[in-house]
Amino acid sequence: MTILADVVAFLDDRYPPAWAESWDRVGLVLGSFDAEVDTVLFVVDCVPETVEEAVSVGAQLIVAHHPLLLRGVSTLAPTTYKGRIVHRLIRAGIGLFTAHTNADVAAPGVSDALALALGLRDLRPLRPSAVSSDMGTGRIGTLPSKLTAAALVEVAARALPPTAWGVRGSGDADRMIETVAVCGGSGDPFLGDAMAADAYLTSDLRHHPASEFVSNGGPVLLDAAHWATERPWLDLVAAEVSGALPVRTVVSDIDTDPWTMHCSSPKEVR
Repeated sequence: MTILADVVAFLDDRYPPAWAESWDRVGLVLGSFDAEVDTVLFVVDCVPETVEEAVSVGAQLIVAHHPLLLRGVSTLAPTTYKGRIVHRLIRAGIGLFTAHTNADVAAPGVSDALALALGLRDLRPLRPSAVSSDMGTGRIGTLPSKLTAAALVEVAARALPPTAWGVRGSGDADRMIETVAVCGGSGDPFLGDAMAADAYLTSDLRHHPASEFVSNGGPVLLDAAHWATERPWLDLVAAEVSGALPVRTVVSDIDTDPWTMHCSSPKEVR
């Protein structure tokens, strides 16, 4: 029999809370350490839809990437959004565990999974960690063969989970790309680090920094949906847990990206 304490111990050892940023909130959020766990659901976001998925698959634990309670709240009343989620989890007997920035810097971690989805080789950290030369935020790797920037955008769109956002590209479409930097989630703060690559794939890029970066000779930029860049890690951590503990693991494919509609502008100039 596996209990919640066993799963927490494994995840805390694999993704130590000390690796998380000081502002982050990781680890066990809800659940009794002696509760039996035979099914674990892995999600990017703990939202009502993924909570109901956990109920439907019979999970006793949700492992989420994004913290539900990142910032302080004054109430968990069921009349509030987060309160309703917490009450539903408790009523269903489902625990909640978060691995966020500690999973981002791990090796392998969130960005390794993203890099492997693109087929990148010879990975190294985009911004190395002080803890270890193998750890750090983001990854830089080499494509199996050179591609044009336009082709790389198409490869990324096929490799990542489908979203309404898709993948946007900025820069010279004909530029040949060999080295690619990636960062799962919001990679805007690491644009400077990505100068070492020919292209940089991440999410949540802002207009002005992206424009200046490309105009000043920076790498081609690829901007994908936040959820899509972090979803590949769920397969990695689920395999790690099922390989270490006798539990059933389920990976959620529910798209929790907030952008759900997209329409390309007409090509004709009016």
